[in-house]
Formats: sequence, structure tokens, C-alpha cells
Amino acid sequence: MTPMATHHYQECLKLVPIFKSLSEADLTTIAAVIHPQQLKRGTILYQAEAEANTLYIVDAGQVKIYQLAANGREQLLRLLNPGDFDGEYALFTAAETHRSFAETVTAATVCEIRREDFQKLLLQYPQLSLRILSVLAARVQQLEQQTTRVTTETVETRLALYLLDTADAAKTDTLKLPMKKKDLATYLGTTPETISRKLSSFEAAGYIEQLPQKRIKIRDRDGLLFVS
Repeated sequence: MTPMATHHYQECLKLVPIFKSLSEADLTTIAAVIHPQQLKRGTILYQAEAEANTLYIVDAGQVKIYQLAANGREQLLRLLNPGDFDGEYALFTAAETHRSFAETVTAATVCEIRREDFQKLLLQYPQLSLRILSVLAARVQQLEQQTTRVTTETVETRLALYLLDTADAAKTDTLKLPMKKKDLATYLGTTPETISRKLSSFEAAGYIEQLPQKRIKIRDRDGLLFVS
């Protein structure tokens, strides 16, 4: 890897929470074991039941993680943006297989770190293990919350809470939907048409304002919070 490429992937690593606070020298060491992939839209990174032996870090573009129901319908689990990563659960055991699918939503650059390389890094930087465990715990909590919402709450409530959560994460009341309505619908367990109707209903009630380029301005947080 050239010095310029190494520097680029150091910058990629800085976006990832588990690598934050590491020194430039440490990031250089980690960048040296990265295998970058330039991928077209619609590329499958991995499939369910395939061997899981790689940590995937999104450097550019978007990647969706999803499962398939018995009827073939997608259930979106999460959408990865630059700085997000996936596959960390497979880094601690050699017998793990994927339980979901990963596919690029756009053209994307993905940095891959193989299990054997990452396990060496864990020995060298034990603090990474604690950070990964923290991330895993947060993801389990998020999936449990998502499952609870889909099974016990109305579509209106799920959509309202999603908008509020997304705005809180972005620290702004004018947010850009990070995914297409089709993907948002699968994530919330409904249809794109229902998403469009509910957004129009929220706008008519004065809770939000729909702006160009998939942007939404939240005008009444309390109104959204008490949607039922």
C-alpha cells in the first residue's frame, strides 16, 4: 500500500468509534492490514450462512444489512454510512456464519480487515475489545427496541420515533432521510405508500415540513412524541 493510500485509510479509521483516540502510529499499523474494495451499487458483500471472517468498514457510500423472510421480503436491520462497520461479532470465533445479508445501496468503498489480522490487533490494542463489546451491546439493545416497536406500536408511532431518533443523532431538527422510502418501509415494517401517507399526515398536522432532497424539518417535537 502506498503512503498516500495508507494516509487515506488512516482517515477512514478515524471515523470509526472503536479506533478513536488511537495515535497516528497505531492507525498506520492498522491501515497496513486493510484490504480496500471499490464496489458497484447492488454488490453483495456477504450472504446469510456464509462464513463470517471479516470486519467491514464503510469508507464511502452506503451498505444495507438485511434479512429475508420466508416469503422473500426484505427486513432492513440497519443502514451503514461512512464510518460505520459490520462483522465485528465474527472476529472472536472461527465457527461463526452470517445471519443476514449485506449489499451496497450505492457505489461504495469498503475497507476489509480479516479475522486473523484483527485478532492480532486485539492482542496489541486490548482496549479495542472493550469498545467492540460496547458496540455489540448497543446493537443488541437497538435490535430489541426495533423488534418491540414493530410488534407493539402503530406505524405512526414507529415513524414519529424514527424521525426524532434520527434528528437527535444528527443534532438538528432539519434532517435528511438516510435511506429511500422503500428501505425505510422495510425497516419500520410497513409499505412505502404508508410512509408517504403518514409523512403527509404529519405535515398537515404541523409536526413536520417536507423539504426537497429527502429533507424533513421537525416543527413540533412534542406533537411527534405523542403520536399514537
